[in-house]
Amino acid sequence: MTGRAAVVAGLGGWLPPVRVTNDDLAVQLDTTDEWITTRTGIRQRFVVPPGLSTSGIAVEAGARALASAGRSSVGLLVLATSTPDHPCPATAPEVASRLGLGEIPAFDVAAVCTGFVYALAGASSMISAGIADSALVIGADTFSTILNPEDRTTRAIFGDGAGAVALRAGTADEPGALLGFDLGSDGSQADMITVPGGGSEHRSRGVVEADDLYFTMQGRSVFRNAVTRMSESSRRLAHRIGWPVDTVDRLVAHQANVRILSAVGAELGLPDDRLVVNLDRVGNTVAASIPLALVDGVHAGEITPGDRVLLCGFGGGLTWGAAALEFPRLSVEPLPGLPAKSLSTHAN
Repeated sequence: MTGRAAVVAGLGGWLPPVRVTNDDLAVQLDTTDEWITTRTGIRQRFVVPPGLSTSGIAVEAGARALASAGRSSVGLLVLATSTPDHPCPATAPEVASRLGLGEIPAFDVAAVCTGFVYALAGASSMISAGIADSALVIGADTFSTILNPEDRTTRAIFGDGAGAVALRAGTADEPGALLGFDLGSDGSQADMITVPGGGSEHRSRGVVEADDLYFTMQGRSVFRNAVTRMSESSRRLAHRIGWPVDTVDRLVAHQANVRILSAVGAELGLPDDRLVVNLDRVGNTVAASIPLALVDGVHAGEITPGDRVLLCGFGGGLTWGAAALEFPRLSVEPLPGLPAKSLSTHAN
């Protein structure tokens, strides 16, 4: 394949400065480090302090991805987020402005935990079509701002963060070329992962309860659907691009729960040592989780040039998707405030 394609040229991530361990949560809620770790695999997460919003952390990650690519400008910015700074306008134009990118097209994509894959597909398609020659794709969420402070389950799971990739136009036979996507949705199950209030549907009824503004999910149903949808999407894409699944070197799945990650790997016949896992150190960072796992994996030496890498996500909507690339050689900064992880850190 030698046609025009989007090529990954840079990668960056950023975490907010407030670190919250399981023991910290145990002081505030009826929970323990053991309860959280055994059910999720998560040991800590990072949250934004007062005054720092999604745009702020997106700018930090975007700047790092641009530096990784050796660029100061791009022709397009796509921001995946379900926690925008405002319901209106979109947050992406502000991020583009703060990065000094000028009057480029910039827009948000809201697909919750699949948001990064959707945004990557959109930007890739625009590059392939010749609409843009380069792009910055950012996944950023501040879910700590929409969690019920008394809900031990959601507060244990979610953390804030931002991750980004810089793309350039190239050819499909280059390392780093995005080789294909598989995307899907099922709106009949929208209530499984949701913030019930705050939108036009709720406002049109004239009553908005305080609890309706918090994030909710149906944990057991989410688990089952996440495993099924991510494994099926990954398998379809691998078949479409001609990769036998057992030749995938690294699976970078949405970092929701260590049991989900291990189950997806098992469905695909991939051993745990081919899974990139960093949720134990950052929690579920929603749209940021896949690029943050990429940053961590590259810096730890788990992802190396030439690796066949499969990305997959599952989130509210319901939405799901997968993407594939042969990984390029990149210079990547480690995530701030996070010690380098051991190569022995995998799902179990």
